[in-house]
Amino acid sequence: MSLASHLDELQRKHGDIERELTDAMNHPSVDDLEIVNLKRRKLAIKDEIE
Repeated sequence: MSLASHLDELQRKHGDIERELTDAMNHPSVDDLEIVNLKRRKLAIKDEIE
């Protein structure tokens, strides 16, 4: 996998998690732990991109 395609994939995953996080935060039935886990996954991907 080339570096460019790897970065594209990471950016896609980051966007997917962002949408999932937004949806989770808009539903009161979602557990706070799930939101924290999504934020951690998003941050880990952002760190890998940088």
